[in-house]
Amino acid sequence: MARRPGTTTSGYPRYLAGKLGGAAVSLFAVLVTSFFLFRIVPGDPVRAMTHGMPTSAEQMATLRRQFGLDLPLWQQFTDYCGKALTGDLGTSYQFRAPVGELIAHKLPATLLLTGVAVVLYSAIGLWLGTRSAWRHGSLGDRLHTGVALTLWSVPSFWLGLLLIIVFSVGVGPVPDMFPTGGMESGTETGFGHVLDVAHHMVLPVLTLVAVGYAQTLLVMRASLLDEMGGDYLTTARAKGLRDDFVRRRHAVPNALLPTVTMIFINLGHVAAGSILVETVFSWPGLGGLFYQALSVPDLPLVQGLFVVFAGAMIVMNLLADLLYPLLDPRVGR
Repeated sequence: MARRPGTTTSGYPRYLAGKLGGAAVSLFAVLVTSFFLFRIVPGDPVRAMTHGMPTSAEQMATLRRQFGLDLPLWQQFTDYCGKALTGDLGTSYQFRAPVGELIAHKLPATLLLTGVAVVLYSAIGLWLGTRSAWRHGSLGDRLHTGVALTLWSVPSFWLGLLLIIVFSVGVGPVPDMFPTGGMESGTETGFGHVLDVAHHMVLPVLTLVAVGYAQTLLVMRASLLDEMGGDYLTTARAKGLRDDFVRRRHAVPNALLPTVTMIFINLGHVAAGSILVETVFSWPGLGGLFYQALSVPDLPLVQGLFVVFAGAMIVMNLLADLLYPLLDPRVGR
């Protein structure tokens, strides 16, 4: 049957428009959720701001009026959405500074920590997951899978605390080799400062890599196992192609779609960092800032961070969807 003109050329634009529309709807849903979700958090922000200071009822009313907390909820919501669409995420209650500036100040530390971790555990997980699937049932496969299942089930904050006890405090013959927290000592300059930051990063990065690589390994292994029974692999082997070539050029590319989705989701986590790990290691990033904001509660700061975290996830999912047609031409047609 003859192909209708424009079938292949119009398929991808429709696919692209659908994905962009879905991302826009998701971002609006994030704005709605971020506004109403944190309104149910117990606590009065104004009382938290004035905790320990003698404050009259008139002063409390002035503060509520200053931050717009005396307005009807619907008006607060419309004001919030209007400002958010222009990039204005409000002013922090506790820091008395624009939320955008606070996030921009803390973002580099989070990008450094989680960015390094995502690159490491994605590479390790893809490599080990491919080898485990290709040699499934072997001793190495059983060992890698058992370790990955164990680490994936371990809470990241518990693993971080355990690493602090062993390598920062010292247990038995193991000396204290790494700092318990923070990003730098504050006494080094130049290249010494780079080494100092790297020294502080070892334990939090190790915590994130241990949990993240396990997930990547298991997803890649399962996806590749599904592909290994395909007829196209049998045909490739029948042509006399080497086993390693069949794996690299045929099996792995077709098994990458689920793993690509997960890697892009992990890249979305780069902006969010890891709230628990950053809190455990006192890392001065967005995770620690979110914990501080939630304890007040500092509504504009919590809402702004939630929007940034969720927005990064939506953007990374969108990029993964746009990359799919390059990995599998059937997608988007």
